[in-house]
Amino acid sequence: VNRESTMSVMLETSLGDLVFDLLVDKCPNASRNFLKLSRMKYYNNCIFHTLEKDFIAQSGDPTNTGKGGQSIYTQIEGAKGVYFKDEIHDDIKHTKVGTLAMVNKGPDTNGSQFYVTLRANIDFLDGKYTIFGELAEGEDVLERMNEAYCDKNNRPYRNIRIKHVHVLD
Repeated sequence: VNRESTMSVMLETSLGDLVFDLLVDKCPNASRNFLKLSRMKYYNNCIFHTLEKDFIAQSGDPTNTGKGGQSIYTQIEGAKGVYFKDEIHDDIKHTKVGTLAMVNKGPDTNGSQFYVTLRANIDFLDGKYTIFGELAEGEDVLERMNEAYCDKNNRPYRNIRIKHVHVLD
Protein backbone atom coordinates (compact mmCIF):
# COMPACT_ATOMS: atom_id res chain seq x y z
CA VAL A 1 0.00 0.00 0.00
CA ASN A 2 1.34 3.40 -0.97
CA ARG A 3 1.54 5.69 2.07
CA GLU A 4 1.46 9.36 1.15
CA SER A 5 0.10 10.44 4.53
CA THR A 6 -1.01 8.28 7.41
CA MET A 7 -3.05 8.77 10.53
CA SER A 8 -3.40 6.09 13.13
CA VAL A 9 -5.99 5.16 15.72
CA MET A 10 -5.71 2.96 18.77
CA LEU A 11 -8.77 0.97 19.81
CA GLU A 12 -8.46 0.19 23.50
CA THR A 13 -10.52 -3.00 23.81
CA SER A 14 -11.34 -5.33 26.69
CA LEU A 15 -8.88 -7.82 25.13
CA GLY A 16 -6.03 -5.34 24.53
CA ASP A 17 -5.04 -2.56 22.16
CA LEU A 18 -5.39 -2.52 18.37
CA VAL A 19 -3.54 0.12 16.36
CA PHE A 20 -4.62 0.79 12.78
CA ASP A 21 -3.00 2.96 10.12
CA LEU A 22 -5.74 4.69 8.12
CA LEU A 23 -5.50 5.14 4.36
CA VAL A 24 -6.42 8.83 4.47
CA ASP A 25 -5.34 9.67 0.92
CA LYS A 26 -7.02 6.70 -0.76
CA CYS A 27 -10.19 6.81 1.35
CA PRO A 28 -10.63 10.37 2.64
CA ASN A 29 -14.36 10.10 3.41
CA ALA A 30 -14.13 6.80 5.29
CA SER A 31 -11.05 8.02 7.18
CA ARG A 32 -12.66 11.37 8.05
CA ASN A 33 -15.82 9.59 9.21
CA PHE A 34 -13.88 7.16 11.42
CA LEU A 35 -11.61 9.87 12.88
CA LYS A 36 -14.46 12.28 13.67
CA LEU A 37 -16.63 9.55 15.20
CA SER A 38 -13.61 8.44 17.26
CA ARG A 39 -12.94 11.98 18.51
CA MET A 40 -16.65 12.31 19.45
CA LYS A 41 -16.29 9.12 21.55
CA TYR A 42 -18.99 7.54 19.35
CA TYR A 43 -17.27 4.14 19.41
CA ASN A 44 -16.64 4.10 23.17
CA ASN A 45 -18.48 1.17 24.78
CA CYS A 46 -19.41 -0.39 21.42
CA ILE A 47 -19.07 -4.16 21.49
CA PHE A 48 -17.90 -6.45 18.71
CA HIS A 49 -21.49 -7.62 18.15
CA THR A 50 -20.66 -10.10 15.39
CA LEU A 51 -17.59 -12.29 15.37
CA GLU A 52 -17.13 -15.07 12.82
CA LYS A 53 -14.09 -17.24 13.51
CA ASP A 54 -11.38 -17.01 10.83
CA PHE A 55 -13.44 -14.37 9.03
CA ILE A 56 -14.36 -10.99 10.55
CA ALA A 57 -15.11 -9.13 13.80
CA GLN A 58 -17.72 -6.38 13.43
CA SER A 59 -18.34 -3.29 15.60
CA GLY A 60 -19.14 0.41 15.37
CA ASP A 61 -22.83 0.30 16.31
CA PRO A 62 -23.63 2.23 19.50
CA THR A 63 -26.91 0.29 19.89
CA ASN A 64 -24.80 -2.92 20.00
CA THR A 65 -27.41 -4.73 17.90
CA GLY A 66 -25.65 -4.69 14.54
CA LYS A 67 -28.56 -2.70 13.11
CA GLY A 68 -27.67 0.86 14.19
CA GLY A 69 -25.13 3.58 13.67
CA GLN A 70 -24.78 6.48 11.31
CA SER A 71 -21.98 8.35 9.59
CA ILE A 72 -20.62 11.73 10.60
CA TYR A 73 -22.19 13.09 7.42
CA THR A 74 -25.65 12.80 9.04
CA GLN A 75 -24.84 15.79 11.23
CA ILE A 76 -23.33 17.71 8.33
CA GLU A 77 -25.89 16.97 5.62
CA GLY A 78 -29.00 15.86 7.52
CA ALA A 79 -30.98 12.80 6.47
CA LYS A 80 -29.41 12.52 3.01
CA GLY A 81 -26.01 12.13 4.66
CA VAL A 82 -26.86 9.03 6.68
CA TYR A 83 -24.55 7.03 4.41
CA PHE A 84 -21.54 7.92 2.32
CA LYS A 85 -20.26 6.56 -0.98
CA ASP A 86 -17.88 3.64 -1.34
CA GLU A 87 -14.17 4.31 -1.84
CA ILE A 88 -13.15 1.01 -3.40
CA HIS A 89 -9.77 0.66 -5.09
CA ASP A 90 -8.47 -2.26 -7.18
CA ASP A 91 -5.06 -2.07 -5.46
CA ILE A 92 -6.42 -2.38 -1.90
CA LYS A 93 -7.61 -5.88 -1.08
CA HIS A 94 -8.45 -8.14 1.87
CA THR A 95 -5.01 -9.78 1.79
CA LYS A 96 -3.92 -9.45 5.45
CA VAL A 97 -5.17 -10.22 8.92
CA GLY A 98 -6.30 -6.91 10.41
CA THR A 99 -7.74 -5.29 7.28
CA LEU A 100 -10.10 -2.52 8.44
CA ALA A 101 -13.16 -1.87 6.28
CA MET A 102 -16.63 -0.32 6.37
CA VAL A 103 -19.69 -2.52 6.81
CA ASN A 104 -22.42 -1.76 4.27
CA LYS A 105 -25.90 -2.88 3.24
CA GLY A 106 -25.09 -2.63 -0.45
CA PRO A 107 -23.30 -0.09 -2.65
CA ASP A 108 -22.76 3.37 -1.14
CA THR A 109 -24.35 2.58 2.25
CA ASN A 110 -21.43 3.20 4.63
CA GLY A 111 -22.39 4.42 8.11
CA SER A 112 -20.43 3.92 11.33
CA GLN A 113 -20.05 0.14 11.43
CA PHE A 114 -16.76 -1.44 10.46
CA TYR A 115 -15.10 -4.83 10.47
CA VAL A 116 -11.62 -6.22 10.96
CA THR A 117 -10.50 -9.36 9.14
CA LEU A 118 -9.40 -12.28 11.31
CA ARG A 119 -7.57 -14.12 8.52
CA ALA A 120 -5.71 -13.26 5.34
CA ASN A 121 -6.92 -13.50 1.74
CA ILE A 122 -10.68 -13.07 1.99
CA ASP A 123 -10.86 -12.20 -1.69
CA PHE A 124 -14.63 -12.61 -2.11
CA LEU A 125 -15.02 -9.35 -0.09
CA ASP A 126 -12.80 -7.42 -2.54
CA GLY A 127 -14.58 -4.78 -4.58
CA LYS A 128 -17.64 -4.76 -2.30
CA TYR A 129 -16.43 -2.92 0.81
CA THR A 130 -14.38 0.23 1.48
CA ILE A 131 -11.05 -0.83 3.00
CA PHE A 132 -9.69 2.20 4.83
CA GLY A 133 -7.03 0.87 7.19
CA GLU A 134 -4.71 -1.92 8.20
CA LEU A 135 -3.46 -3.32 11.48
CA ALA A 136 -0.16 -1.85 12.67
CA GLU A 137 -0.09 -3.41 16.16
CA GLY A 138 -2.17 -5.95 18.06
CA GLU A 139 -2.21 -9.16 16.07
CA ASP A 140 -2.21 -11.04 19.40
CA VAL A 141 -5.45 -9.24 20.33
CA LEU A 142 -7.06 -10.33 17.05
CA GLU A 143 -5.90 -13.91 17.74
CA ARG A 144 -7.62 -13.80 21.16
CA MET A 145 -10.73 -12.29 19.54
CA ASN A 146 -10.75 -15.10 16.98
CA GLU A 147 -10.82 -17.67 19.82
CA ALA A 148 -13.95 -16.16 21.45
CA TYR A 149 -16.91 -18.49 22.04
CA CYS A 150 -19.99 -17.28 20.18
CA ASP A 151 -23.65 -18.23 20.00
CA LYS A 152 -25.41 -19.43 16.84
CA ASN A 153 -25.79 -15.78 15.70
CA ASN A 154 -22.00 -15.21 15.93
CA ARG A 155 -22.41 -13.00 18.99
CA PRO A 156 -19.64 -13.52 21.57
CA TYR A 157 -20.93 -14.94 24.87
CA ARG A 158 -18.54 -12.60 26.67
CA ASN A 159 -18.65 -9.01 25.42
CA ILE A 160 -15.55 -7.74 23.67
CA ARG A 161 -15.84 -4.00 24.16
CA ILE A 162 -14.15 -0.94 22.69
CA LYS A 163 -13.38 1.04 25.83
CA HIS A 164 -11.91 4.07 24.07
CA VAL A 165 -10.51 5.11 20.69
CA HIS A 166 -7.43 7.33 20.65
CA VAL A 167 -6.50 9.27 17.52
CA LEU A 168 -2.71 9.16 17.18
CA ASP A 169 -1.54 12.18 15.17
